Amino acid sequence: MFSPPTHSLKPTPASPCNRLAILGLCLIASLWSSGCVSRRMTIRSNPPGALVEVDGKRIGLTPVSMDFDYYGTHEISLSAPGYETMRIHQPVEAPLGQRVPIDFFTNHFLFGHVTDRHDFTYNLARRREPIDEELNLIDRGRNFRSQAQIGGVAQP
Repeated sequence: MFSPPTHSLKPTPASPCNRLAILGLCLIASLWSSGCVSRRMTIRSNPPGALVEVDGKRIGLTPVSMDFDYYGTHEISLSAPGYETMRIHQPVEAPLGQRVPIDFFTNHFLFGHVTDRHDFTYNLARRREPIDEELNLIDRGRNFRSQAQIGGVAQP
């Protein structure tokens, strides 16, 4: 004869340990597959080949690219022979996805890799050569200064 099973087929509730283990596995899986954001700045100049310094660090000759960690204002200096040195306080704005508090989710839970690129181009001004009258005035000023330092009479 057939006898019914003695145990119940009702599902038993998950124990707190099992729930904690499942939650831990979900957390590890989400962090393992978390997003990655790269920030890159490219600096160009006209004419190319200018020496670039960003926030006091020498980067290289234009066109040059660099990775950066923080948005905000960066001090950029460009110099080239025959051209005036240019110093710029360049603001680098964060895109909407990189603003607080959204950045927490895009940096940690966005699947895939995101690159935020910023391109800046600067026109360098040619160094102006002084004309003869300016040179004469500069030389006369130097003459007066040197005569004043030694106590002599300046000659015009």
